Amino acid sequence: MARIAGVNLPNKPIEIALTYIYGIGRTGGRQICARASVEGTMRANDLADDELARIRDVIDREFKIEGDLRRDTAMNIKRLMDLGCYRGLRHRRNLPVRGQRTHTNARTRKGRARPIAGKK
Repeated sequence: MARIAGVNLPNKPIEIALTYIYGIGRTGGRQICARASVEGTMRANDLADDELARIRDVIDREFKIEGDLRRDTAMNIKRLMDLGCYRGLRHRRNLPVRGQRTHTNARTRKGRARPIAGKK
């Protein structure tokens, strides 16, 4: 099993398998394969060691992934909350941040609906 950035990649085409790494999507997987000159349809388990090394080099040079990316995202959210700006307040109150309606919907962000006593 191929292992990149601390993530075990499944035996799928390498373009798809790279998406299991946090911070790499379909387009990023395609770009990595092109820059490392690896065919994207090759299975992850069929890659040679030098091909895996080239993929690792491209990822290390050009992408921010896993722990670093998670830390940066968390720090950005914390910065907004510390500033006390509107987006920070929305994060603090666990409400939608990007202008969605909350009168109805927004259940994913707000949690389960709690009944209000005495309302008929």
